[in-house]
Amino acid sequence: MIFTFIASQTLTTAFFFTALYFLHLLKDKFSQQVVSFSGHGPPTYPVIGCLISFYRNRRRLLDWYTQLLSQSPTNTIVVWRLGARRTIVTANPENVQYMLRTNFKNYPKGRPFTEILGDFLGHGIFNVDGELWRTQRKLVSHEFSTNSLREYVMNTLHEEVENQLSPVMQSVLTENKVVDLQDLLKRLTFDMICKVSLGTADQHRSLDPTFPISPLAEAFDVSSEICARRGAATLSLSWKMKRLIRVGSERRLKAAVREVQGFVSRVIRDKITDMNQIAASGNDDLLSRLILAGHDERTIRDLMISFIMAGRDTTSAAMTWLFWMLSRHPNIKQDLVSEVELVVKRRKDLDYESLKELKLLKACLLESMRLYPPVAWDSKHAVEDDVLPDGTIVRSGDRVTYFPYGMGRMEELWGKDWFEFRPSRWFLKPEKGTREIRKMCPYKYPVFQAGPRDCIGKEMAFIQMKYVVASILRRFDIEPVNRGSPVFVPFLTAHMAGGFPVRIRRRNIL
Repeated sequence: MIFTFIASQTLTTAFFFTALYFLHLLKDKFSQQVVSFSGHGPPTYPVIGCLISFYRNRRRLLDWYTQLLSQSPTNTIVVWRLGARRTIVTANPENVQYMLRTNFKNYPKGRPFTEILGDFLGHGIFNVDGELWRTQRKLVSHEFSTNSLREYVMNTLHEEVENQLSPVMQSVLTENKVVDLQDLLKRLTFDMICKVSLGTADQHRSLDPTFPISPLAEAFDVSSEICARRGAATLSLSWKMKRLIRVGSERRLKAAVREVQGFVSRVIRDKITDMNQIAASGNDDLLSRLILAGHDERTIRDLMISFIMAGRDTTSAAMTWLFWMLSRHPNIKQDLVSEVELVVKRRKDLDYESLKELKLLKACLLESMRLYPPVAWDSKHAVEDDVLPDGTIVRSGDRVTYFPYGMGRMEELWGKDWFEFRPSRWFLKPEKGTREIRKMCPYKYPVFQAGPRDCIGKEMAFIQMKYVVASILRRFDIEPVNRGSPVFVPFLTAHMAGGFPVRIRRRNIL
């Protein structure tokens, strides 16, 4: 087995570099025949497309695409390279609205997307189209619209933050240790989303940073990372070959998916064994309701996995980047602490209604996600030939990507101060001493998607983030250990490379 692995890796590497050598020769041969399919984008040559420049920028694709988009008059580029589909990348709100709403039927996820994520997410809501997607969305949307679910979320938040997170942070403070805040928040959100969706927590869970990450949480991390690398691979053939012969990252992915699916399936079967107990218990978790509704085990399993992945990683990422931004803007942080203290003093507690009053906190979250969106980009695949509103020609089968990361950095959309962390941009002009959040066009700010596939968990996400951030700010001050700028890594959901090491200080509560 070891020799098979070494041989396969050697063959893959040799194949890649041999191909790259010939591509360089072709580039030289056609150096005078640069083609641009849209008039703007990376240098593109016959046969090889933009493969050379793509390979050179593969470790900084986000900033490379952003630069190219900012140079395009339409904020749209076309990327074509040997071994990959023709891809249209846009930061144009009119194009985004057209593909996410106006001509929604022509831009499904598509088979290429579902193939990349299929081993992990199966037929879950984030990886399907058509009637299966509509059925799952209708089912889950109903759950988010009930007051009982919101109350359950609040109960879960209170229990996890007050009884788990706060004691751990106090312990770290007392011992003057450095802690990875990103890891701590991921552990917290993982526990909470498991409780809301499955009605149970990971049996190996622990917020204590001295404990290793649970096998289940690690399996989610591995699955997410490897699937994301599939999508960003220079040549898709490389990961498909490894999957075929079951070596390297694809072998790790298979083991990780087995861990995830095994855990969720066990929880489902345990609940199914006593249907009377489920019905009598009045459980508010989504899993119990799906079982009672009569859905089959595989559908429930895939939906739960998608739900857990999205609910865990997106909110923890958003909170991590917000705490980093606040550490660089102490005046805004102090205003935010004052807002939290004022609301808690007036209402005596952080409940569902008091969270609505934290307007500055919501503005800070919106502004932080503008610069560091939890999902950096999202792609659809055209069913038929089409033309986008800016005149870009779309061919059947093209990958069409809208780009929240780049959109948050477009001067045309946000002005010359786009690079500044300025929560005030989210407020309407104050009237009679009150501040109201500006209703931003979702196609200009597609952090939560938009149109028929907009994020159904948006309200729950804001409730969770507001409660956790406000609870931390009331009690603690977060001081980053490193003063440099962290690296934004866009897997299926974005995270901070190397974690977010901080020291926790005590804050006096007024």
